[in-house]
Amino acid sequence: MRITFIGGGNMASALIAGLLQQGHDASQLAVIDHNPESCARLARDYQIHTFDALCADAVITDVIVLAVKPQQLKEVALQLSPLLATQLVVSIAAGVRAATLSAWLMGYTRIVRSMPNTPAMIGAGVSALYALPEVEVAQRQAAAEVLNAAGSVVWVEDESQMDAVTAVSGSGPAYVFYFMEAMQHAGIELGLSSEVARQLALETFLGAAKLAMASTEDLATLRARVTSKGGTTERALLSMQGNAVAEAIGKALHAAAERSRELGDALV
Repeated sequence: MRITFIGGGNMASALIAGLLQQGHDASQLAVIDHNPESCARLARDYQIHTFDALCADAVITDVIVLAVKPQQLKEVALQLSPLLATQLVVSIAAGVRAATLSAWLMGYTRIVRSMPNTPAMIGAGVSALYALPEVEVAQRQAAAEVLNAAGSVVWVEDESQMDAVTAVSGSGPAYVFYFMEAMQHAGIELGLSSEVARQLALETFLGAAKLAMASTEDLATLRARVTSKGGTTERALLSMQGNAVAEAIGKALHAAAERSRELGDALV
């Protein structure tokens, strides 16, 4: 499978590195980036083809991954549209709806929209994918292969769900960092050093996530298993319940989803 990335930033680099680690042939990968330094770095680090401008030769390929900022996508799409034939176009630009991108591509419909998150940069991300109806089964599989290079993949069949995806996983790492930061600060207040409090917070999140991934039980059951009646965990959870922490988290995610919808409306 020949894959061309338009944009050579962090997410593109993560996907390229993941593809190579999975055994993809470097000669079948290419990047288009107007920054000569980015092209030189990518060619040096990954031994792949690079182009400093969008041209026909660069997009004679099976998959084109649009890895540019949302604000740049319309200009790129207008340049790309006359060069398209049957290529699959995968967009990882946040907030840009597939129908909007299709309009910018002059009605081209072989489009998959993706919402990855930042842990993809270390191969631990999760990406949600949405395909327009015209995308063939083999092309859906190709899109999943590309994004699997940076973590796991889920499909949504209704694009409106991408706003919820953005709220849960797209923005989600920031919520986790926020909670870990609060745990670290509380640990310091309780007498721990900053380094020890940080390690305890980070590794507790990591271990809990791994435990949940390895279990077939739901999260509520896992929580109950570590909550002894009359114990320290119960006291902490009762305090959180009294302060409506769960409700506050829910409101925050609804606010994020609403903002995602607003941004999608603005990017037309």
